[in-house]
Amino acid sequence: MKRRTFCQSTLAAGLAVAVPGCNSRSGNPAAATIAALSTDGAEIEIEKAALGELAGEFAGQLFMPADNGYEAAKKIWNGMFDHKRPALVAQCANAGDVATAVRFASERNLLVAVKGGGHSLPGKSTCDGGLMIDLSLLRGTDIDVDARTLRVDGGALLGHIDNASHPHNLGTTTGIVSHTGAGGFTLGGGYGRTDRFMGLAVDNLLAANVVTASGDIIRASDESDSELFWAIRGGGGNFGIATEFVYKLHPFNPVVYGGTVLFELSEQVLNLYGELAAELPNEANIEPQIYVAEDGARLMEIQVVHSGDHAEGARVADAVTKLAKPLAVDLGPFEYKVMQTGGDVFMGHGRQYYLKSGLLTGITPDISKIIVDHMSRDNPPSSWFQHLGGVPAQVAPDAMAYSHRNALLNLGIMIISDDPATMDGAIAKARAFYKDIEPHRVGFYTNLNEDSDAKTHSNYGGNYDRLVAAKNKYDPTNLFRLNANIKPTV
Repeated sequence: MKRRTFCQSTLAAGLAVAVPGCNSRSGNPAAATIAALSTDGAEIEIEKAALGELAGEFAGQLFMPADNGYEAAKKIWNGMFDHKRPALVAQCANAGDVATAVRFASERNLLVAVKGGGHSLPGKSTCDGGLMIDLSLLRGTDIDVDARTLRVDGGALLGHIDNASHPHNLGTTTGIVSHTGAGGFTLGGGYGRTDRFMGLAVDNLLAANVVTASGDIIRASDESDSELFWAIRGGGGNFGIATEFVYKLHPFNPVVYGGTVLFELSEQVLNLYGELAAELPNEANIEPQIYVAEDGARLMEIQVVHSGDHAEGARVADAVTKLAKPLAVDLGPFEYKVMQTGGDVFMGHGRQYYLKSGLLTGITPDISKIIVDHMSRDNPPSSWFQHLGGVPAQVAPDAMAYSHRNALLNLGIMIISDDPATMDGAIAKARAFYKDIEPHRVGFYTNLNEDSDAKTHSNYGGNYDRLVAAKNKYDPTNLFRLNANIKPTV
């Protein structure tokens, strides 16, 4: 059977039975339409004949709730949002499929969610009643060792980038969980353990192919559609769906120096950590994880990664051990991939995740006091820092949409649980913690946060009006709204 015929047959079979959650308004499986939701939440109807035509144009797979494979296709990383049920999942086989799905949604004003790796912490890679455009089949990579560039498909994961580049002693900035999608990670900014000397992911992006709301595929770079290129580097998924990225690579020894140093949590060690983080060379990355041990002790475990000379790395690590009397030390040369994949199981698919985070220019005594206070309470959330500064701080705030070049740290306050019944109480504690930190922050990382219109506006500062102009041009109807949304004004 030809693939197109197979896809049409699969869809026809799905339309021949009642579709849980998005049946026709009459409830009759033989009715000519199914119910869905528009971009503004209104109930709309999609003609089954149009779905049949879509299947005929589609090289990938289309899934409705009654179809075998739907549950797997709609699944995302954060189990808090597993209850959501898109009316249709379009699992794309190529960029043309993405464009076809976007045109289908645009013509019907259909709510759209975009799933790359599916790692959106606020759950914005899924939706109820809309169309999920799934890029998970698009995971190819092509490296040009001589040019030091890497091309990846829009559904690639961060582990694919590391695996393609590190064997050639090359690398670019990727995040801390290898099964994170490259797309959302990159478009929001892209923090990682090498960003202080390689730059953020957006700083290393050379070009991208973007499917805009009109269904056009645009090559965005400094030489072509430069305004779109400016906007996607930090503006997230507001302007379209990226189906290809090209990254700059840097010389990189995949055997780095570092490890972990464990301390008892105190205001003093936090203050000294902040001072050291501001002084270190760009090759050094030191990031604390703050948590409650099984015996109730409040601990601060600093992960150390030095991506340069190992002797210099040993000196940096020694400085970390002298912040206070360590409870445990595990330092030396190690494969970078070990730390990059070390959290993959703990941060696995299907668990309950909730995060509040904020960018800081440093650690003040007031901030240390707030952290120790909240971590000393009963059953507190865990917290952590991402170490920023270095090369990214040398980029002008208006060079691209991402503007937070003065931030030294990103503070995260996080809940991870396997029991949904515990989440409401835990979330309340995370929000109370964040409320006390919020007056000290200078912005937030759009990939991680819940957002409001006011916060999104202020988060982009002087870049916001230029982002609105780009939104007006490339997505005037706000088709791509499940993100830290920049609203069009046309």
